[in-house]
Amino acid sequence: MPYRRLPNTDNARLRALRKALDKGKEIPPFKLAFSQSSYRKIQSVLPGFEQAIIEQRQSANLHAEKNKEFQKRIKKIKIYISHFIQVVNMAIARGELPPETLHDFGIDIDSKKVPLLNSDEEVIEWGKKLIDGEKNRISRGQNPITNPTIAVLKVHYDKFIDAHYNQKSLKLRILRAHDKLISIREEADLIIQQIWNEVEESYNDLPEEIRREKATDYGLVYVFRKSELAGITLLQSRRA
Repeated sequence: MPYRRLPNTDNARLRALRKALDKGKEIPPFKLAFSQSSYRKIQSVLPGFEQAIIEQRQSANLHAEKNKEFQKRIKKIKIYISHFIQVVNMAIARGELPPETLHDFGIDIDSKKVPLLNSDEEVIEWGKKLIDGEKNRISRGQNPITNPTIAVLKVHYDKFIDAHYNQKSLKLRILRAHDKLISIREEADLIIQQIWNEVEESYNDLPEEIRREKATDYGLVYVFRKSELAGITLLQSRRA
């Protein structure tokens, strides 16, 4: 005997709700296989469910689209931070700058290594250290670092910062859309289950195959088990 399978994807849920809604429009209330109370619930939840799906997909698509630009921004600023520190270290190695210059940028004299830039937070931290440190050096009358200058680095840093916070905003938008969709999805599942229960109850006195056929017309989905499918195939082959 086949078993009833409730929708397990949003598209399947939409099909089930729309099918029931169409039936509610086509058939007079006294002939409808589910209650008017359930019909009103469909009218209430379906528009919000459709909108929540659209919002979730649009948010995810926009985030993915903007992420391409963001990856370019973060790659660029990492290069400038790395090159700036390398230029400082080379100037120190040539004797053009004292080793203590590294302290202005928050870098350990004994290390001299380019800091790790594995996260957005590290990029933000070191970009700010270099900008503030160079500003302080110049205010003390020291010659600015060139190739790259801090001004050029700051242009790319500011663009990265804008892109970073834009991506954070988009992530929050995705989370809000996701939470909203989960909430409405749970409500949709309850309504679909209620409608399908009412439909099956309406045709409960009919023979199994006829009951299943009429219920299917309301959007109910029945699935045969593998053993049942094998039996049907064998029966059909014998008839042939």
